[in-house]
Amino acid sequence: MSTPPRLIPLLEQFDFARKRLVDRMGGPVMDSGNGVDVEVGLMTDEEYLWEPVPDCWSVRRRSAGPGPRATVLVGAGEWGRDATPAPHPSPPPFTTIAWRLSHLSELLTLRADHTAGSATLTRDDYHVRAAAAGAITAFEEGAAAWRNALLGVDDAALDTVGHCSYPHGSDPDDLFMDIVWWVNQELLHHGAEIALIRDLYRAQGHRPGGPLQ
Repeated sequence: MSTPPRLIPLLEQFDFARKRLVDRMGGPVMDSGNGVDVEVGLMTDEEYLWEPVPDCWSVRRRSAGPGPRATVLVGAGEWGRDATPAPHPSPPPFTTIAWRLSHLSELLTLRADHTAGSATLTRDDYHVRAAAAGAITAFEEGAAAWRNALLGVDDAALDTVGHCSYPHGSDPDDLFMDIVWWVNQELLHHGAEIALIRDLYRAQGHRPGGPLQ
């Protein structure tokens, strides 16, 4: 199937943002934005879970229970991500790299499933990663699944309301083309947030930590 021409710029933007975020988290270098490589250290577990301010939302051992102002830990496995049913806390909690990356990887994985998969996955099925390396891998897998789902889309699908049935967003009510745009902006803005927190961590004088025990 040929890719609809109007989808190509969004795919190119997605690919650029995905590679930039993976390089920013994993190194050893990243593109500074003008083609110059900048050295970047591998994100450590300590950095992944770093809480820059009090009362952050993050990912936690299920046995520890939800964090401040959270009521549940969503996801599967020994670890979960802080959350609460609507209405959400106001002002919203500051979230760690772990929280933001888990959220981003989950939405990519689930949207791919509800576009070109079983259309059955929920947040309760998504495995929340406790460590940085696993979380980066999970992001890459989710991003690849979403991109592969887009490769099976034609013009009619782009103009179909509810082509993606992802249950935690506006997908059942919006044109699929709008959802593709929305996923890109999710990747762009969360990727920028993660990069900024990495910069703050380094600027605070933190040194690489060891793996989680």
